[in-house]
Amino acid sequence: MGLPDSMEEKQRGSSSEGKSKKTSLFQDITAQNVSSGLISSTLVMTGPALIILEAAATGNFTDRQTINWMFAVYFFGGLFGILMPLLFRIPITGGHSISGVAFLATMTSQFTYSQLIGGYVMSGVLIFLVGMSGLFTKIIKWVPKEIIAAMLAGLVTSYVVKLVPSTKEMPLVGGAALISFFIFTKYSKRFPPVMMAVASAFLALFLTENLGSQSQQIAFFLPSLQTPEFTWMGMLTLALPLAMLILSNDAAPGIGALESSNFHPPIRKIVSFSGIFSIITSFFGGQSANIAGMMTAISAGPDSGPKSKRYMAAVVSGAVTLLFGAFAWKIVPFIQSLPQAFVALLAGFALIGVLQSSLQMGFSGSKYRLSALAAFIVALSNVSFLHISAPVWALVAGAVIARTVETTNT
Repeated sequence: MGLPDSMEEKQRGSSSEGKSKKTSLFQDITAQNVSSGLISSTLVMTGPALIILEAAATGNFTDRQTINWMFAVYFFGGLFGILMPLLFRIPITGGHSISGVAFLATMTSQFTYSQLIGGYVMSGVLIFLVGMSGLFTKIIKWVPKEIIAAMLAGLVTSYVVKLVPSTKEMPLVGGAALISFFIFTKYSKRFPPVMMAVASAFLALFLTENLGSQSQQIAFFLPSLQTPEFTWMGMLTLALPLAMLILSNDAAPGIGALESSNFHPPIRKIVSFSGIFSIITSFFGGQSANIAGMMTAISAGPDSGPKSKRYMAAVVSGAVTLLFGAFAWKIVPFIQSLPQAFVALLAGFALIGVLQSSLQMGFSGSKYRLSALAAFIVALSNVSFLHISAPVWALVAGAVIARTVETTNT
């Protein structure tokens, strides 16, 4: 999926080493890369944050556990997004895995809090080992990407479907969001339709609802280290699927976006650092801090300005994301005060793009249609068996059908 690290470093050295000595960071800041960085960070701060709160509520997390989770993924995801582009001078944008959060929303009630932390740690270790070994592309090929995509589509479908009852319950807010989404989908490529839908929904909510007195206050406290509990069930049903989702839905698209923009990303280092940051994040209660696929695509694109300065879009995105995490103790109570239908509405919009891309990847080809359909249906069922969750069974069912039934037809 890329060049060996030695060749990457030679090419990168010849193109950026001399320039980095002559040009300060401030001279590389442009209106274009700042704009892209702000758009990138807004994407991860809206819908994904709401899904975290839904997952925390499902697992009956305390306020402190919830705030620790929000702090961890945004602070360390932002830190990843600052250090990596400054180190390599390419727009490696940091965040956390939205598909991982969607997966965890089905899992938090099945494990104790300590077992969840242990699963996050093991997931980070797996990502680190895959990065260090250089087996990234081979690991992904063990389970066809169509199966992983179909499983993810099954996971997020229930969230997107909630757009309909939520819009019925809040017609003015839902209508404003839908109209904005369709207008910006058709007429604007500069501003992501999801971001504009979220902005319109908030504006309509503030104009139609009185939210001032509903937000509870939580006293400031320092984020603390969490104690993990390691179990084989946590490894099988939590750590392994989470690592696969991060590698396939975040690392692969992020690295692919960099390569498609003619950068030469150090693949092993990106994946390995994603594992290291995810391990650190897990000890503070978060599931991951890694290269973010969609955010990297925004930062690396032509709208971010001259290619040599696009890395600053990732830096800006990382700085804003880090600040969002640092103020989680203020932000979480505000989001918790929002109407449940509104939260469901925003979560649905946040996952529309994930559902679209997952369905397209899972079902656009003809090679794994049956196995992808099986993975989609099993994941959508959300039924666990033998204490193993539906997403894991979806991967198993899809992979078995793909490797036995459908391989004979190709």
